[in-house]
Amino acid sequence: MKLKTLVESSEAECLATGFQFTEGPVWMPEVGLLFSDIPGNRINKWTESEGISVWREPSGNSNGLTYDLEGRLLACEHGNRLVSRTEKDGTVIPLAETYDGHLLNSPNDIVGRSDGTVYFTDPPYGIKPEEKEQPHNGVYLMRRDGSLELLADDFERPNGLAFSPDESTLYVDDSFHRHVRAFDVESDGTISNSRIITDMDHPQPGSPDGMKVDEAGNLYVTGPTGIWILESDGTVLGVFSPPEMPANLAWGDDDRRSLYITARTSLYRIRVSVPGMQIAGG
Repeated sequence: MKLKTLVESSEAECLATGFQFTEGPVWMPEVGLLFSDIPGNRINKWTESEGISVWREPSGNSNGLTYDLEGRLLACEHGNRLVSRTEKDGTVIPLAETYDGHLLNSPNDIVGRSDGTVYFTDPPYGIKPEEKEQPHNGVYLMRRDGSLELLADDFERPNGLAFSPDESTLYVDDSFHRHVRAFDVESDGTISNSRIITDMDHPQPGSPDGMKVDEAGNLYVTGPTGIWILESDGTVLGVFSPPEMPANLAWGDDDRRSLYITARTSLYRIRVSVPGMQIAGG
């Protein structure tokens, strides 16, 4: 399959602009698209009928967003150094703040599994060097009882992450090394067999960041010059370049064939031919 058979348009549609730095989009059933404006310290909402509104402010400088099996928003609060859950009544509850008795760095991106467990990355982008308490920049597993397990501690800047359609593989990119790694997911949720599947080193600026997977197992990874579309083994099918450098992306609309893109000051959308993977619980 080639890029032109996956992406149905050569141009991205700009839905809204004027933000400071957009990130972490997630399509919420019966709500619309939510996305973070990190320095703006808010979570914005976009719908086709109403356009842009503020969904939560302040947001703890939220970054990556997803939702749990009960449809409650989970947020990596970059500024507050924690992962939170927003209850149906709007109450915000911290879920993960420390590991081994020390504060997390600044949780960055997050993905849920169909059994209700949650995985997130924890680079130090949101803190000063002297504020760092963790000896590593880890990838974590949060079990349903709230306990945390450190899954990987050998990343320099772990960032975007996503599961394969059957959840047997976890993909995690490292923005510093500009590559994507794959892991086997064991029955207990831990990971093994780390391997680099794609080197995204490139003369142009930009590093791998947000990542999503479609129903065919293709990866869509934001990086240098745009969105890199990869087969499951890391083979590059092509790169789609929106008008601004993309940071993250999410499947949306009822058919999950709209790819919503957060790119610096704006929100964009393109249509694709293969539906994206449904969020666990969606």
